[in-house]
Amino acid sequence: MKDLKNKIVLITGGASGIGKIMARLMLERQSKVILWDINQENINNTLKEFSNYKTIYAYKVDVSNIENIKEQALKVKQDIGIVDVLINNAGIVVGKFFNTQTYADITKTMSINANGPMYVTVEFLSDMIHKNTGHICNIASSGGLISNPKMSVYAASKWAVIGWSDSLRLEMLQLKKNINITTIMPYYINTGMFNGVKSKIPILEPEATALTIIKSIEKNKRMVTIPGYIYRVTRLGQALMSVNMFDWFTGKVLGIYKTMEHFVGHKKA
Repeated sequence: MKDLKNKIVLITGGASGIGKIMARLMLERQSKVILWDINQENINNTLKEFSNYKTIYAYKVDVSNIENIKEQALKVKQDIGIVDVLINNAGIVVGKFFNTQTYADITKTMSINANGPMYVTVEFLSDMIHKNTGHICNIASSGGLISNPKMSVYAASKWAVIGWSDSLRLEMLQLKKNINITTIMPYYINTGMFNGVKSKIPILEPEATALTIIKSIEKNKRMVTIPGYIYRVTRLGQALMSVNMFDWFTGKVLGIYKTMEHFVGHKKA
């Protein structure tokens, strides 16, 4: 079991949703927690809420902006130290049919969800390699395992994260580096990001999901779906069924292809 006491933990998208809960869980484990978030109001509110903790820090960062990442990563190293645990959690979703998505929708989704984790990891991985210790946890999605209408670009971004994250794990093994990589693939989480989604499969509760992620880091798990059966059902179904049968099973029996029909997402301010 990994001991997180006094470890420096950086969480992107850390001022809201499961990022905020993971921050609290890390603080309870006596970690030094760094929040990266693009929303200054959420940062301020989170720092106020966690004011009893003396080891929490926050920076306003756009994870799709390389220069911003470089600048803030340098500040983190100068102000606090070398990051021990990096949790790439920041993400967005645009839930509509692909033919109605704009260039901006596509670029923003891919930049934040797919490129962002890689950009951020580049800034901290070299230090982990030099120390020969560290942990990178990438929050992907079960949407990266299965196709779904009105999620085409989101699914593309999460398929990219899964492929990159697990390839990075194998690279660390080949380089004989003591750096753990955990890829998390949760189902829909009840944080507001997927407001309007209707599902036969139970939608995940944020607290339990965040705790599962933290425990996965502590146990050095490699690939984790939440709930656990999602990986087995999708991979086994895709291996044994024809495309038509899998579409019937996924669409009609599980109802997944209809989950986004009434999607509204976060309300815009």
